[in-house]
Amino acid sequence: MTTVTTERGAEEPHPIRVGQPPRTRRQAVSKALWVAVWMLYLAGPVADLFTGSAPLTTRVLGATGLAVYVALYFALVFRHLWRGVTPRAVYPPLAALLVLSAVLAWNLGATWLVLFLFTSVATGVVLPWEHARWSVPVVTVVLLPLGFRFPEVRGYYLFAYALPALGSGYTMIGVQYLIRTTKELRAAREEVARLAANDERLRMARDLHDLLGHSLSLITLKSELAGRMLPARPEDAAAQVADIERVSRQALVDVREAVTGYRRPRLAVELAGARAALRTARITADVDPALERDRPLPEAVEGALAWALREAVTNVVRHSGAGCCTLRLTEEAGPDGSPALRLTVSDDGVGAPRGTADGNGLGGLRERLALTGGQVETGSAEGRGFLLAAVVPLLEEDGADEAGDGPADEAPAAPPASEPAR
Repeated sequence: MTTVTTERGAEEPHPIRVGQPPRTRRQAVSKALWVAVWMLYLAGPVADLFTGSAPLTTRVLGATGLAVYVALYFALVFRHLWRGVTPRAVYPPLAALLVLSAVLAWNLGATWLVLFLFTSVATGVVLPWEHARWSVPVVTVVLLPLGFRFPEVRGYYLFAYALPALGSGYTMIGVQYLIRTTKELRAAREEVARLAANDERLRMARDLHDLLGHSLSLITLKSELAGRMLPARPEDAAAQVADIERVSRQALVDVREAVTGYRRPRLAVELAGARAALRTARITADVDPALERDRPLPEAVEGALAWALREAVTNVVRHSGAGCCTLRLTEEAGPDGSPALRLTVSDDGVGAPRGTADGNGLGGLRERLALTGGQVETGSAEGRGFLLAAVVPLLEEDGADEAGDGPADEAPAAPPASEPAR
């Protein structure tokens, strides 16, 4: 299985990029083939050029007209897909397609009525809804008297050509509406991401201001005061320096606690990242609704489950070769009878090789869950594949977490011994 990048915000690949201009040669070729495959419906007119009863001159002119029609059709559709065009700019080529459809069908026979389907499709693709909703019926109205001209199709041409032309045109209108909606949703999602990042920056700035603004101002004032006390009053200056040390230690503790909160993994964020990673690896995600539910959890429990979900999905993407990954979250009794949450991630891939020990990722996950009283279980999934289960006790919040290591974290949050002169 190909290793894929699972960075947050990684763009979801798509071979055709519906509604988006191609960025690579492969995507351009995919789009061209997607449009060209429908040219198979022109097999009837092409065969008629070789087997029809029309004079040779008429057939040569018909072949020329068909070549011009196909070239104009491709130019119009590809220009719309890759660059976009205004309605005023596409009306002349659309009118040319309609005229060519009518002239070729009139002179070469009922088989050429299929050109009206392509004209209707092009109309639905390149025109906005306000213009296409009446342009597609116009194409169908032009087709009706031409079809009635040929006795051999007079009994069924309404169902064989007219209704398909009308239906395919309105189908393309619906497809273009879906593409525009997808573009708007994509733009809205990007805007939400930008706003969320901006809000996070504002929150961090506000938190740092609240945490450090008072402490740094107090340190500055006490430093100035200690400087004025020297050398005449060294005892008082030493007291101010001691206050500065206590305030700075407490500020360091506050900053470390804030940074710990910023880095704490969230289950909802990891679930979104897991979906993106599995989608990128072309693995179907079967997600338990309990995982998507916005349920308040203790920070230690949520963090442990989030780390377990990240590690498990990373292993599925990198090593499983699976086609489906199942994510489940259930509540059960822990080993000691207390309530616990069980996160299960299983796949239908190749499974773990026999006799292999845990890698660094699973080993680190076991250590991380052990800090919360949890445990990791691994084994074979039902049938085939690999299963990882993380069991985490539902602990109650027990106050502030440890902010970090080192002597600075152990300093008491003592009030300053004296206040600076105002």
